[in-house]
Amino acid sequence: MADSREKLFSDFSPVGTGQWMEKVTADLKGADFEKKLVWKTNEGFKVKPFYRMEDLEGLKTTDNLPGEFPYLRGTKKDNVWLVRQNILADCPKTANAKALDILNKGIDSLEFSIKGEDVSAEFIETLLNDICAECVELNFSTCQSNVVELAQLLVAYFGKKSYDVTKLHGSINYDYFNQMLTKGKEKGNLVQTAKDLIEATKSLPFYRVITVNALSLNNAGSYISQELGYALAWGNEYLNLLVEAGITATAGAKKIKFNFGISSNYFLEIAKFRAARMLWANIVSSYKPACTRECPNTAEDEECRCAAKMKVHAETSTFNLTLFDAHVNLLRTQTETMSAALAGVDSLTVTPFDKTYQTPDDFSERIARNQQLLLKEESNFDKVVDPAAGSYYIENLTTSIAQQAWNLFLKVEDEGGFYAAVKAGSVQADINETGKARHIAVSSRKEILLGTNQFPNFNEKAGDKRPVNNNCCNEGDSCECTVPVLNFSRAASEFEALRLQTEAASHRPKAFMLTIGNLSMRQARAQFACNFLGCAGYETIDNLGFETVEEGVEASMEAKADIVVLCSSDDEYAENAVPAFKAVNNRAMFIIAGAPACMDTLKAEGIENFIHVRANVLDTLKQYNAKLGIK
Repeated sequence: MADSREKLFSDFSPVGTGQWMEKVTADLKGADFEKKLVWKTNEGFKVKPFYRMEDLEGLKTTDNLPGEFPYLRGTKKDNVWLVRQNILADCPKTANAKALDILNKGIDSLEFSIKGEDVSAEFIETLLNDICAECVELNFSTCQSNVVELAQLLVAYFGKKSYDVTKLHGSINYDYFNQMLTKGKEKGNLVQTAKDLIEATKSLPFYRVITVNALSLNNAGSYISQELGYALAWGNEYLNLLVEAGITATAGAKKIKFNFGISSNYFLEIAKFRAARMLWANIVSSYKPACTRECPNTAEDEECRCAAKMKVHAETSTFNLTLFDAHVNLLRTQTETMSAALAGVDSLTVTPFDKTYQTPDDFSERIARNQQLLLKEESNFDKVVDPAAGSYYIENLTTSIAQQAWNLFLKVEDEGGFYAAVKAGSVQADINETGKARHIAVSSRKEILLGTNQFPNFNEKAGDKRPVNNNCCNEGDSCECTVPVLNFSRAASEFEALRLQTEAASHRPKAFMLTIGNLSMRQARAQFACNFLGCAGYETIDNLGFETVEEGVEASMEAKADIVVLCSSDDEYAENAVPAFKAVNNRAMFIIAGAPACMDTLKAEGIENFIHVRANVLDTLKQYNAKLGIK
C-alpha cells in the first residue's frame, strides 16, 4: 500500500505559486487581483487569498515547541483549560450553594465578585465552605480599597485549613488602570497597593494579583491588534513600576495576569493569543528575571523562563451580543470559544446569551457552561496542543498581528508609557474611535450582525426586554469622571433602539412588495427589501408577482400597506417605476429596491426613496421612521 501511495503522488508534478497565479489571473478575466481577492484587515495588514509552504520561509514561529520559551505554542505541553463561571456574591451562603452546585456540573474555575463592605473573615468562611481550594481555581474581585484585606483574609483562611499552597491556584483582580478606563477615576496608591498585595500573597506562589483587563478594550469594540498592543503596554507598565519599587522582575512578572476578550474574527483571534504569549515572553525577558531556585526551565544565563509565561484568561465579547434574536449570540460565543480553546488559553468564561437584557438565569448559565464542555468532552479540543501550528495562513496571521501590536506597544512606550496614555485619554480616544467606526460599519452592513442588520426575525418582539447599560454613568453634568472613559455601546445598540422605537409605536408599519417583471430579479430584490425593512421591525408582505403595476398597487392598498416597495429589474424600472409611483399617489411611502441607472430620471419625477447594497441601512431606516411619524 505504501509503495502504491508513493507511486500515486509521483504521478503528479509539483505546482508552483506562479502557476497558481496564472490560473487565478485567468479566472479573474482582467479584474484587479489586489482589489478582488486581497483582504485588508481592520488591523491594517493585507491577507492573501491563498498561502503556500514558501510563505513560511523566514518565519521563526515554526521553530517553537509547546511549553518552551517564548511560549508562542503555549505555556504548557497540554491543552487543558479551566472552565470558569462568575458568581456575584451578594449573599455568601447563596453564592456558596451556587458554587457547590456548578462544581458538580463541569466548572473547575470560579470567580467571586464581592462588595468591598462585605470583605470579612466570616464572609470568606461562609463563601468557601465545603469548597476544596486545592481542587478548583478560585478568583476574586472586590473594591480596590479592599483588595489587600481580601488577600490577607484568604491567606489566613487557607492557612487555617492547612492547604498545600503549591496546589492553590487563583487570582485577585486588582487593576488600577482598568478603573481609570471604565470608571474615569484614580483611586488609591497604585504602587503601594500592588506591593502590599504581592507581600500579602507571597505564600501563595500560584496566585496572580495584578491584572491586565484588556477585556474592557474588547468590549468597547477595539480591533484585535489594539487590544493586544495596549495589553502589552498595560502589563509592561505594571512590571516596570513594580521593579522600580523594589520588587524583583521575577516576582513581579509571576503575579501579573491577563484577561483578554474574544471577538468573532475566528482565525485572527487564534493568532492573537499565540502572538500575545510570544511578545509578553520577550518583554519579560528584557528585564532579565533571575531564577531563584533550581529549575529545568532556567536559561543558560540563569534567566527565569517561568517568569516569562503569560497567564491568560479569556472571555467572550459583549460588543457583538444582541437583544433581538438573542439565541444567535450562542453562535457568536461558540466560535469565539473555539478560537480561544484552540489557541491554548489557561481558562475561559463564556458570556451567557441573555446578558444584554437581564441578569443571566440558570438556563443561560447552563448553556454557557456546556458550550465549553462540548468542546472538551465531545470534540476533544483539550487533547491537541496548538493544532493551528504549521498552518501557512495562521502562522502568517500570527506574525502580522504580532508586528501590528508591537508597533502600537512601542508607540505607547515612546509617548511615556501606558499610565501617561490613559491619563491623557489617548487610549480611550483611540478605542472609542474604533468603536465608532465599527458602529458605522454595522449600520452600512460592512460588518454583519446576524439577526440585527441582516436576516432579522420579522415577527420577534422585545416585550419587556430592554438593553442593559454598561457605561460607567449616564452622560450629563452629574458625571464625576476625572479622565475620559471607554464607551461600551454594543454594535447592535442603535438598531435595537430603532426597533424598540417601532415596537412602541401605536401602529406597526406594513411594507408591501410590489413584485413585477423579471422573475429572478423581482424575487431577489423582494428578499433584499424584506430583510432591509425588517431591521426596523416593519411587517413585510412578499408576493409571487403581478401582471401590471396597477394590479400590484391595488393589492397593496387592500392590504393597507404603509410602504410599497417596487421590486423588479433595472431595465423594467425605467418603464414601470413612474406609473407605479403615480398609482400609489402618496397613499403610502413609495420605495424602489435597487439603484438603477435611471435613478436620476426617476428622482426628477419625484421618487425619493431607494434601498440598495450601498445604502446605510440604519440611517435610511431612521429617516423612514421619521417620515412615518414614529418617534
